[in-house]
Amino acid sequence: MDTVLELLSDLVAIDSVNPSLVPGGGGEAAIGERVALALRTAGLDVDIREVVPGRKNIVGVLEARQPGRSLMLCGHLDTVGVEGMANPFDPMVRDGRLYGRGAQDMKSGLAAMVDAASQLAAKGGLDSGQLVVAAVIDEEHSSLGADALVRQYDADAAVITEPTDLKMATCHQGFEWIEVETRGRAAHGSRPADGRDAIVFMGRVLDSLDRLSKELTQRPKHRLLGTASLHASTIAGGRELSVYPDRCRLSMERRTLIGEPAKVGFNEVGDIMDRLGLEDAGFEGSVGQLFSRPPHEIGSDHPICRALGGVLNGRGLCVEPVGMSFWTDAAILAQAGIPSLLFGPCGSGLHSREEYVDIESVYLCRNVLTELAQSFC
Repeated sequence: MDTVLELLSDLVAIDSVNPSLVPGGGGEAAIGERVALALRTAGLDVDIREVVPGRKNIVGVLEARQPGRSLMLCGHLDTVGVEGMANPFDPMVRDGRLYGRGAQDMKSGLAAMVDAASQLAAKGGLDSGQLVVAAVIDEEHSSLGADALVRQYDADAAVITEPTDLKMATCHQGFEWIEVETRGRAAHGSRPADGRDAIVFMGRVLDSLDRLSKELTQRPKHRLLGTASLHASTIAGGRELSVYPDRCRLSMERRTLIGEPAKVGFNEVGDIMDRLGLEDAGFEGSVGQLFSRPPHEIGSDHPICRALGGVLNGRGLCVEPVGMSFWTDAAILAQAGIPSLLFGPCGSGLHSREEYVDIESVYLCRNVLTELAQSFC
C-alpha cells in the first residue's frame, strides 16, 4: 500500500469530530498524535502547541541546507459531525475511492501534505529554504488553530490543502453569521388586542430576506466566485399553542465577496429592520452579528501561483485559477501576511452522509506538493 493511502486510512479511522460543533465529538487529540508520529518518523522537527485545553496544533519543520524561501503546507485536523452516516470511521476503498468522514474534507489533503514532507525528507530534504507542515484545530468552527498558528509561524507563501479537484484556487468567499430577534407581547390566544405576534413579525423579516437573496443574484459577479448569497439557518420562537409569542429568534448566514464592505450583511439586515419599523410602529426587533470571516484572494501572478502553475502544467493538469465557494483558513494566513492559495484532491460529499476522495488524486496531490516545495523553496 502506498504510504499516503496508509496514512489517509489511519486518519479517517480516527474520530476527530469538532467538539465545539458536536458535544462529545472526538476532537483533535488522537489524530494530532498520528500526524505528529508521521512527521517525527520522517525526521522533521515537531512542535506541539496546545491552543485550548486538550486541542493542539501540530507543526513539523524541514530545514534545508541553504537559505531560501519558506513554504507552509496547512490543513485542519477536525471534521464536522457524522449524523446519518453508517460507518463514518471505517475507511472503505471501492472503485478507486476511499469513503469515510473527512475523506474529502480534509484528511486526504492532510495526508498528502504530510507524506510530501516525508518523501522530501527521505530523499535528503530540500536544497534550500524551509518547509513548514501545519495541522491545525477547529477550522470547522472558529479556526482557533489557524489564529494561533500565525502568531507563532511565518512563511513566504502557503498552500491550504482543502479539496479543489487538483485545481489552483486563488480565492474563496467569506461569511457573516447574523442573529435577528423580533419581539412581541405575550397574551392569551383569545385576546388578540392584548398580544403581538413575534413569529408573524419574523415572517416579514423572512419575506424581506427572500427578496434580498434574489437581489444578490442580480448584482455584479466576481469573475471566479459568482454572486453573494444568504440563507436562513435556524429559527425558534413561541411558548404554547394558546399564547401569543413574545420572542422569535433567527440565525442566518450571509456569504460575502471580495470588494464588499465590512459588515455588509449586518448592515443589509439592519436596513430591513429599520424599514419594517417604519412600516409598522408596533414592529419591534433587533439584529446582531455573531461571527464573521473575510473573503480571500491572491493575485494569480504571485510567485507561489506561478510556481504551482508550472508544476501543474508540467503534469498536464489544469493551470487556470478557480474560486471556491467555501471559506478556509487561507484568509487568516493572508491577513497575517502569508500569501496563500488552495490546492487539494478530488472527491465529493463534504459535510454529507456519503463522503469520499478519489485515491489517484491523493497520489497526484502529494506528488505536486513535493515538486512545488522543491521548486518554490
